[in-house]
Amino acid sequence: MGKIVISETASLDGVIQDPTGEEGFRFGGWFDPAKADREAWAKVLIAEALGTEALLLGRRSYEYFVARGWVSRSGEWADRLRSLPKYVVSSAIENLEWQNSTVLKGDVVDEVSKLKRKVNGDIVVYASGRLVPTLMEHDLVDELRLIVYPAVAGAGERLFGETGDRKIMHLIGARTVGDSLVSLTYQPVREA
Repeated sequence: MGKIVISETASLDGVIQDPTGEEGFRFGGWFDPAKADREAWAKVLIAEALGTEALLLGRRSYEYFVARGWVSRSGEWADRLRSLPKYVVSSAIENLEWQNSTVLKGDVVDEVSKLKRKVNGDIVVYASGRLVPTLMEHDLVDELRLIVYPAVAGAGERLFGETGDRKIMHLIGARTVGDSLVSLTYQPVREA
């Protein structure tokens, strides 16, 4: 059975929007203060990708990766992501440029539940700000991995918006990455 793993980069105040400032968001670019730690950050994400069996992406995240050249980019991380099966939740997208990509068009909860039964291992969700809250709301998330940057963005899209109920998490791992980043790993506490 598959395990849905949310892998996200966030500011200290939980903002995930426009970390590099490329999107022109007024509060974007909060990723920049930790440039010296990017190599250590990349090593964490490469190791994660090597232990992943599939990617689950929302349409916007898929398009973000494609627009930034991940379809043809080279290197250990890019090669691994290209080789992985990628499942894209979308009712609008038709043509998928990134090899090994499949569209999940039905009900998100049903499709992701089927995917969890089909894949054996980690199914990693990257940077999917609209998909993640849906997965959390329906208790489909098995693990949350956050890399927290030492910046307060001040405003912007956050990883979690409102949910129908609180979601209690249990810390299962914490470590520094480079000199100023923190990697936190949580599992949801399922009520009996």
